[in-house]
Amino acid sequence: MNIDLHCHTNVSDGTLPPQDLVNLALERGLDMLSITDHDSIAAYEAIDTAGTGLRMIPGIEFSSQWRKSGVHIVGLNLDLTSDAILEGVAQQSAAREDRGEKISEKLARLGFEDCLQGAKSFTAGGQVGRPHFAQHLVAIGAVTNIAQAFKKYLGAGKAGDIKEQWGDLATVVEWIRGAGGVAVLAHPKKYKMTGTKISSLLEEFASVGGEAVEVISGLQIPSVTRDMANLCQRHGLLASGGSDFHSPNQPWAALGMVAKLPDNCTPVWSRWT
Repeated sequence: MNIDLHCHTNVSDGTLPPQDLVNLALERGLDMLSITDHDSIAAYEAIDTAGTGLRMIPGIEFSSQWRKSGVHIVGLNLDLTSDAILEGVAQQSAAREDRGEKISEKLARLGFEDCLQGAKSFTAGGQVGRPHFAQHLVAIGAVTNIAQAFKKYLGAGKAGDIKEQWGDLATVVEWIRGAGGVAVLAHPKKYKMTGTKISSLLEEFASVGGEAVEVISGLQIPSVTRDMANLCQRHGLLASGGSDFHSPNQPWAALGMVAKLPDNCTPVWSRWT
């Protein structure tokens, strides 16, 4: 089967409206798809897959913190009407709004006014994040591209790098499990941690009820997949995979182009198939 369990729409920091993403998934012959927007489930209100044969797995990607490092936790196969997931979305949305205001204040001190409203103009009414501020800075001519926006104003140690207190691992996992879902640690190799630290993260994640890890995230070299499969097995976790799709012009994160999981992994979708 062609399965992609991690992708984004313009409800968060993707570029495609939800139905356009679904249509692209159908064009690429996907059998199973999860839209995992950042701290939002709003995309599911704007899609129609009736009669398509595409199985939607309701999902979300929560921001979290572990030992002062930002990490992401995907929730899969959620009851989107549950009190647990609605509480989690509400808390994370409030945290994002507060962070957005602080980023805007910092940028105003550098001479860029009304950046929060400018950033929101790129969100389709959804969650605001640093990529939206970057788009706004490009639009007003403050920088020439997104990468420059992060390098000068939004990246680590810069004015717009606001350290926000997201829900911790245990809290986020509790929201997901309370909604009947499976908590998946997203793309561990993207956190710039040592192998020892990733292993410690996985150990704590499993201890608080996390059940799976993304063994495959987008286009990655075989050695990374092997390392992640071994870590997955060592910690007794299920394996997930997704493109982390954001935009059609990013071949390293192409929707539906997700490699097969290694044979020594138990796929997370075995929980609901």
